[in-house]
Amino acid sequence: QVQLVESGGGLVQAGGSLRLSCEASGRTLGNYAMGWFRQAPGKEREFVAAVSWSGRSTDYAPSVKGRFTVSRDNAKNTMYLQMSSLLPEDTAVYYCAVKYTSSLTRTYYFSYDYSDWGQGTQVTVSS
Repeated sequence: QVQLVESGGGLVQAGGSLRLSCEASGRTLGNYAMGWFRQAPGKEREFVAAVSWSGRSTDYAPSVKGRFTVSRDNAKNTMYLQMSSLLPEDTAVYYCAVKYTSSLTRTYYFSYDYSDWGQGTQVTVSS
């Protein structure tokens, strides 16, 4: 089993940027695809971005495409989410998750695909 810890959240003004990190421990990061999800108050958890095991494939929700960039550094067991041009509607708790996989290039969109989750980090964007 892998343990995940998110960091980098905070309060930022609209138009600003933040970089979230998700550090994994307990097992190597090499066998996992990874994803970012978020949950705003009163709303269901939604997909944000995903990266494949190799890091060569990425996927984004339409609402964040062009503004957010997901990446990973397997040597550091860490995934990142660079968020730019932030909007008030990006306010949410952001969670990272892992998906056991043998595919080098596949990404995963559905939360039920993921087996391990972090505790989340709050991102608040003020208008």
